[in-house]
Amino acid sequence: MSDRDDYLFGIHAVTAALESGTALAEVRIAKDFHGKRLGRLENEAKRRGVRVRHVPREDLDRRAEGGRHQGVVARVEPVALWGERDLHAHLDSLAEEPLLLLLDGVTDPRNLGACLRTADAAGVHAVVVPRDRCAPVNATARKVASGAAETVPVAAVANLARAMDTLKERGIFLLGTSDQADEPWYRAEGTGAVAWVLGAEGEGMRDLTARKCDALYAIPMAGHVTSLNVSVATGVVLFETVRQRSLPPAESR
Repeated sequence: MSDRDDYLFGIHAVTAALESGTALAEVRIAKDFHGKRLGRLENEAKRRGVRVRHVPREDLDRRAEGGRHQGVVARVEPVALWGERDLHAHLDSLAEEPLLLLLDGVTDPRNLGACLRTADAAGVHAVVVPRDRCAPVNATARKVASGAAETVPVAAVANLARAMDTLKERGIFLLGTSDQADEPWYRAEGTGAVAWVLGAEGEGMRDLTARKCDALYAIPMAGHVTSLNVSVATGVVLFETVRQRSLPPAESR
């Protein structure tokens, strides 16, 4: 792949991109691939005015860089990341208590994509990442996200600690995860305006990031492993918040 081009591959990933309104420059379909799903994808691309080209399978093999492309590759425009001004304008527009996800040091695109997918499923209003310590929202991340990279806003900030301070000023409570914390994650109050803060698997979040959190909670391990993958931990904490928000106030805890 070139530095400027970003490719999605696979029927599900390309279909999700089409349905979510992702700007696709073109869709390439292998000449020797056929099937109803591929036919529906081609028709949908044409309906949306996306250029469709039929090319040799080798063309897709090269662009997918060894990935399982199922006969289709799409060239997409880069994801437009938000800045802090965009994030706060979005928060101003919400009619409900915000739920945010802050990721510190998640540099693997697959983990980022999985976190975005989980965030979308949990109804997160935005994901906030440090501009210099985060994986790019590239083709790998977007494929794992299964369309969530196009639906969940990602705000890249120059200074995560400073961004956390501004979120606090808005009344958003910052909840972090740490294996050193005493309280389990389900003790966290998630019915108000909250942001969950997670770091990369193993290293966790930076010390300064942890100190900026209003409270830290643990996800106890019952087996031999010492930590969860960050996307799994994200699902654990976010869906506890979703559970609390779905209950009447007296029953949320």
